[in-house]
Amino acid sequence: MEHSFANSYGAPFVGNYTPPDYDFDHVVINFTVLVKGRQYDRTGVFYLGDTEVWRTSTAEPTPYGIRWVWLKDVTPFLSLWKQPQTVIFDLENIVDDTYTGILNTTLTATFFKSIVATADSRGPADLIIPISERTGSAGQPSQFTYPDQNATNTFSFPRNANRAVFTVDVKGQGDEEFWWSNVPQSAVHTFEAEYGLYPGYSPFREVQVLIDGQLAGVDWPFPVIYTGGVVPQLHRPIVGIQAFDIKEHEIDITPWLPLLCDGNDHTFEIKVLGLDDDGVSSAKLSSTTDSEWYITGKIFVWLDDEGSITTGAFGNPYNSDPSISFSQRITQNATGANETLDYTLAVTRTLSVSSYVKTQNGEGTATWSQSLSYSNNGGVYAQGFDNVNTFGIAGADAATGAGLGFSYSATYSYPLYCISSAEYTPEGNLTLRADLNQSLIHEVRGDSVFPAGLEAFAAVNATDTAQFVGSRLETSKNGTALYQRPADNSYSTGVGSSHQVFSFRGVEDEGDDGTPHSTELYFRDVSAYNDTVTDNYVVLLGKTVVNETQT
Repeated sequence: MEHSFANSYGAPFVGNYTPPDYDFDHVVINFTVLVKGRQYDRTGVFYLGDTEVWRTSTAEPTPYGIRWVWLKDVTPFLSLWKQPQTVIFDLENIVDDTYTGILNTTLTATFFKSIVATADSRGPADLIIPISERTGSAGQPSQFTYPDQNATNTFSFPRNANRAVFTVDVKGQGDEEFWWSNVPQSAVHTFEAEYGLYPGYSPFREVQVLIDGQLAGVDWPFPVIYTGGVVPQLHRPIVGIQAFDIKEHEIDITPWLPLLCDGNDHTFEIKVLGLDDDGVSSAKLSSTTDSEWYITGKIFVWLDDEGSITTGAFGNPYNSDPSISFSQRITQNATGANETLDYTLAVTRTLSVSSYVKTQNGEGTATWSQSLSYSNNGGVYAQGFDNVNTFGIAGADAATGAGLGFSYSATYSYPLYCISSAEYTPEGNLTLRADLNQSLIHEVRGDSVFPAGLEAFAAVNATDTAQFVGSRLETSKNGTALYQRPADNSYSTGVGSSHQVFSFRGVEDEGDDGTPHSTELYFRDVSAYNDTVTDNYVVLLGKTVVNETQT
C-alpha cells in the first residue's frame, strides 16, 4: 500500500491481496508514515476482510515534518495470509486551512520461512472468526461503534475445535478517550457553570465478553494516551505506551467448547461498562458508557480433523459481580460555587470456569480464571480546570488444559499518575500544563496467541530461548509539558521533556526456593526535550550497542 490520507473519513484504502507463490510461516508488516504541518493524532486500523489485524494511531507532526516506522509480527493471522484477501486500511483524517498534515503512508509485508523452531508446537490458529460489523465485502472498516451499535455476532461454531481464544480490541473516542480521568456519574454537572459538563461513568472501564448472554471473560483496558493526549508536548518524539500498537487482550474460551460445538447457533457479544454511583458511598456497574468506543473481536480456533466432534460437560461459570468501594466529596468556595471534587474508587473481581472437554486427540479439564484489582484516588480542582489521578490496575489470567496439551498465564500491572491544568485568559487564550508518569508490566507464559517476543532473540547469536518459560516486558515513561495557543487557534507553541525506560526479559522457572529468575535480553533508556532525543542508551544481550548523548 502506498497511499496519502487527506480527507479520508469514510474513504479507507482498499486493495487486493494474493498470497506469494512460495511456502512461508511468518509474516511481518512495515508501516511507514511521513507527515508535516499541523494535525491531530488519528486512528488507523488494518483489516484483512472482516478481521482486524492491527490498530494504531498517528503522531502529531511538526511544521518541518516527521517520519516513523513500525514493524509488527502478524504471524498469528497466518491462516488469513494463506488466502486471497481484501485489504482495508482505515485512517480517518481531515485536512483544511488549519490542520494541514497529509498522512503519506506505505504498508508492506515480508513473508519468510523461519529457521527458528517455535516453542509452541501448535503454531498459529487454523481458523480466525471475526466478531465485527462484517462490512469488508463493501470495502468498509468492520469495527462497531459502541454504544450506538451492539457489538454482537451470531453463528454456528466449528464442531471440531480443540482450543479457542477470544481477543478484544477497543479504543475510546470522544468523551471516552480519557476514560481513566472521567468523574463519577453523579458528579458530571459539578463544574458545569464554569468548566462545562464533565465526562462520566467513573474512571473505571470493564470490557466484557459474553457467550449466549453469559460472562466468559473481561478486559480492564490499558489507559493508552495518544500523541495529542493531555498535553501534546508530552509525546514528542517519544510517544505514549502502546500508542503505535494497541494490544489485544486474550480470553481463553476452551472451557465453552462442549456448549459451542453442539452444532447450534451461538451469540458472541462485547460490551464496555463503567460505573453508576449514588454520589456518596455506593457504586455499581453501569449498563453503558459515554460515546464512544471502537470495538472488534476475533476468535482464534485450533481444529481437529474434519468430521470429528468435540464433546464434554460444560461447567458452571463463577462470575459474581465485582466488589466496589467508593467515596466522594464536593466542596464549595466562599460564593457557594463548587470548587473541588475528591473521590476514591477501588474495584476487585474474580471469575472462572472449568469444563470437561473431549477432543479427537485428548480429554481433560479446561479452566479459565481471572483475578483483577483496580484503584483510583482522583480529584478535580479549581472549579473543574485542574485534574489529578493516581490510578492502578493489576491482573492475573490463567488457562489450563490438563490432558488437552496447552497452558497459558499472564500477569499485568498498569500504574498511572497524571496532574494537569487548563487555564483560559479573558481573551480566550489557552494554556495547558501536565506531569505524567505511566508504566506497564506484562509477563506471559505458555501458549499465547500473540508472540511472546522470544523468537527474535533465538535468531540473534543463536540465543538459547528454550531455557525460558515466558517473557516479561517492563516499561515506564514520565514527562512534563506546557502548551499554549491563542483564542483563534491560528497557531500553537509548547515545550516538553520526557524519559522512558524499557526492559525485556526471558523468564525462567522458579528455583527450589521459589524465587523467580529472568535474563535481560534488551534494555533501552531514552530521553527527549522539545522534539529532540537527548540521550539514548541501548543494551542487547548484555552488550551496549548505543550510547549517545546530545548536548
